[in-house]
Amino acid sequence: MAASKTAVLGPLVGAVDQGTSSTRFLVFNSRTAELLSHHQVEIKQEFPREGWVEQDPKEILHSVYECIEKTCEKLGQLNVGISNIKAIGVSNQRETTVVWDKITGEPLYNAVVWLDLRTQSTVESLSKRIPGNNNFVKSKTGLPLSTYFSAVKLRWLLDNVRKVQKAVEEKRALFGTIDSWLIWSLTGGVNGGVHCTDVTNASRTMLFNIHSLEWDKQLCEFFGIPMEILPHVRSSSEIYGLMKAGALEGVPISGCLGDQSAALVGQMCFQIGQAKNTYGTGCFLLCNTGHKCVFSDHGLLTTVAYKLGRDKPVYYALEGSVAIAGAVIRWLRDNLGIIKTSEETEKLAKEVGTSYGCYFVPAFSGLYAPYWEPSARGIICGLTQFTNKCHIAFAALEAVCFQTREILDAMNRDCGIPLSHLQVDGGMTSNKILMQLQADILYIPVVKPLMPETTALGAAMVAGAAEGVDVWSLEPEDLSAVTMERFEPQINAEESEIRYSTWKKAVMKSMGWVTTQSPESGDPSVFCSLPLGFFIVSSMAMLIGARYISGIP
Repeated sequence: MAASKTAVLGPLVGAVDQGTSSTRFLVFNSRTAELLSHHQVEIKQEFPREGWVEQDPKEILHSVYECIEKTCEKLGQLNVGISNIKAIGVSNQRETTVVWDKITGEPLYNAVVWLDLRTQSTVESLSKRIPGNNNFVKSKTGLPLSTYFSAVKLRWLLDNVRKVQKAVEEKRALFGTIDSWLIWSLTGGVNGGVHCTDVTNASRTMLFNIHSLEWDKQLCEFFGIPMEILPHVRSSSEIYGLMKAGALEGVPISGCLGDQSAALVGQMCFQIGQAKNTYGTGCFLLCNTGHKCVFSDHGLLTTVAYKLGRDKPVYYALEGSVAIAGAVIRWLRDNLGIIKTSEETEKLAKEVGTSYGCYFVPAFSGLYAPYWEPSARGIICGLTQFTNKCHIAFAALEAVCFQTREILDAMNRDCGIPLSHLQVDGGMTSNKILMQLQADILYIPVVKPLMPETTALGAAMVAGAAEGVDVWSLEPEDLSAVTMERFEPQINAEESEIRYSTWKKAVMKSMGWVTTQSPESGDPSVFCSLPLGFFIVSSMAMLIGARYISGIP
């Protein structure tokens, strides 16, 4: 028997895609953008108190190493030599906050996840210190003062965790978002690890001036953050350091983008006015505004889109952020137990083809864009004795689409030119019922690439294009054509508007549930709510509703 030959494919680029729900490592052919192999590991989320969301930074790091090793093994089975991997890019969940000890390499507390609400009273006290006629925080950062962003999470750690306080006093503490923690660890950690971040992740901390592209002294003083613990800010495409362990030891890490910026690049939205919507744990619509910071009058964020090299210009984006999208499906699985796998949602929704007047507002972490209403909590309303788990599954999918409609309407008003179609990506886009619902509710076509891993692709592209790597051209004529699947609206515009206006009524009912904002206290009486702040607004007895939700006849 002849010995198997190693496939010759040209330069390959790897991408770490570290999200809220899972970690993945993917390897792409830099000439064709073809995905060759990948591995995925689900990440635990911890909810130690009402409104708190945490993850273990060490578990996240170990999941990255595991995904890299498993993917390299799979490439070996395909007779693809891992020596062909010339660079690695990192894409990550943004805002999630980690503080660690640079001497021991140990995290000083769990990662405080972007969805976490414990800092609401901190936000309220800080907001009183911002002059009404001079919102310097928003003008410098493009962001509203919110629990969403890293600065208030870091402030909470400094105020409440003695280990963090002591490490700061003794000059041992380092702060970073997930990208910084991973890059520092992968490039050596305590043995010379590189403490850096890129402009897209820095722009989500509320400590970064998006005009000067530097940490801002006034902002750091306002939040009481010592500047010496902050990472060095780099472009999104340059060599930061080399892998110091594992199968890919010696390979440069040369790309870094927050996950939504990575998806914008992966969807090749390089022109002003191009936009994409990513359906992950949350839902994020970004529109490229070019070199100009465009500030929203309709509840959107101004953020850094990317900077593709040290000497390259910065690009900005308008962003509509929805906290709960795929997370609502995980909630149906893990909390209600009405599905065993995420894929079952599509099957249940298909069985009924309608929510039968049931509407679901999954405001588990309050409402993000365009409302920025922290007092909101989740509701299901419009229930009858006919309602069952299929209708609730359908309503959960519709909720994702209605939330997208709200942020798309806001973006159309800010930009002045309505989008003629919506480019989409993310794990949820494999759900065809969801995609058709989205086209119906927006009443414009929805277009998705057949290769859905655009976030990882974006990270790989900027890593491969970095100076000193130069295996991936980002010139328009060199970018590979992407095969798309298109979903056209199938209902009339009047029906679409009726459904949307009913949803808006449900959103109004979700607001004002939390009247005393102090989740830091951990006092369960703060929230008059079911677990996760969840409410069912119903015209029937709770017991009967529970029987029908569970599908009990």
